[in-house]
Amino acid sequence: RLHVVTWNVGTASPPPDVTSLLHLDSPGPAMDMYVIGLQEVNSRITNFLSDLAFDDPWSIFFMSVLSPLGYMKLSSIRMQGLLLLIFVKHVHLPFIRDIHTHYTRTGLYGYWGNKGGVTVRLSLYGHTICFMNCHLPAHMENTEQRLDDFEKILEMQFEGENIPSTLDHDVLFWFGDLNFRIADYGIHFVRESINNKRYSLLWEKDQLNMAKKKEAFLQDFIEGPLQFKPTYKFDLYSDVYDTSEKKRKPAWTDRILWRVKNLCQHASKEGEFSEEEQTISVTLNNYISHMSYGISDHKPVTGTFGLQLKPLLSDPLVTLNPEGEWSAEHDVLISYSALPEFPSSAWDWIGLFKVAFRHVNDYVTYAWVEDDEVSSSKDSKQVYMSAAEIPDLGGEFLLCYYSNNLQSIVGISQPFQIQPNRTLLEKDPTQAENSWMQKPDNLESHDEF
Repeated sequence: RLHVVTWNVGTASPPPDVTSLLHLDSPGPAMDMYVIGLQEVNSRITNFLSDLAFDDPWSIFFMSVLSPLGYMKLSSIRMQGLLLLIFVKHVHLPFIRDIHTHYTRTGLYGYWGNKGGVTVRLSLYGHTICFMNCHLPAHMENTEQRLDDFEKILEMQFEGENIPSTLDHDVLFWFGDLNFRIADYGIHFVRESINNKRYSLLWEKDQLNMAKKKEAFLQDFIEGPLQFKPTYKFDLYSDVYDTSEKKRKPAWTDRILWRVKNLCQHASKEGEFSEEEQTISVTLNNYISHMSYGISDHKPVTGTFGLQLKPLLSDPLVTLNPEGEWSAEHDVLISYSALPEFPSSAWDWIGLFKVAFRHVNDYVTYAWVEDDEVSSSKDSKQVYMSAAEIPDLGGEFLLCYYSNNLQSIVGISQPFQIQPNRTLLEKDPTQAENSWMQKPDNLESHDEF
């Protein structure tokens, strides 16, 4: 289950609550992955430089919401006002590899990053997935420029060996403030159609829908029906369209589309293909706007998808566990074993993380797998961690094995308890109150998103 968000936040700060935006209150199973694409994140020079050194306020905000629910920030990329964040449930981490990011500037002849695209690609259970958050040029008359810019973004190449181009990924998600407008019709007809919820009258004059009929490179992209009000342009903190002197015509500027490679290949051949041949399929479950958010002149749009995967990877590269009962009072051991094909490195490390950790650098402490090794056999190895590095208050933790060669977590333990340092707590009993941590969701493995 994959939840994609696109939102032009108009340089605003995060809202107080995003429960409905992230479908956190919806019945049914939790999402497996969140992909959040923002445009017009505050990019004043002072903000941008501080955000390069530290996480920006939006990243911190989403981490504070999602990490207690068992999601880790897997990857992020920022270019001026464009921000793309990917969060994933812990259980999937060992099966996500080959993460790469890229950005493409198109604003001001490519020298300024106020427009363009930010992209994250990865391998998920052996399938290649690419996420592309774009902010394309504004204004009614710039349709051709929007199409040219998107073609340029599609042509970008990730650094590294054997990484497919964007269109060669098994699944490509394209979303953002694409800035396509409703052509020909006047503002009064558009607003009247919206008031009467006759959105279908406007679809045929939507510039993106028109472009998809004639531009070959767009024809394989799929979009759900636009059964929600155009998401631009609103007065702030209202559901009233632009009342300023400019009176901008409403438009579906904020969109989510996707493309499945094997469907494109098979569509070009005669005859049907069996489901056995289709190793990955994408189902759109929900495509809506969220009218209650008013911090900018755009309303956010979300798409909830089911990704059904035939797993090409079924075993984690590394399996690891804490040895025996862990306590802050004594040194501890970690045992791990790796698959024969795992490309280990002297720079690999095992991190101790709180259960609600935010990202891979959010470890409490770590051990180098070679420098801190204490025993090795054909089947498993043991790594030592000093009591001085274990949190005195104890609590609920887990272990993650980080591969330097693969630049990702390739193994994760089940959550486990560390007993507190009783000597310390006897001296200061008030500290015991802070040692409790909430247990996470059940970390059962499954292959269907």
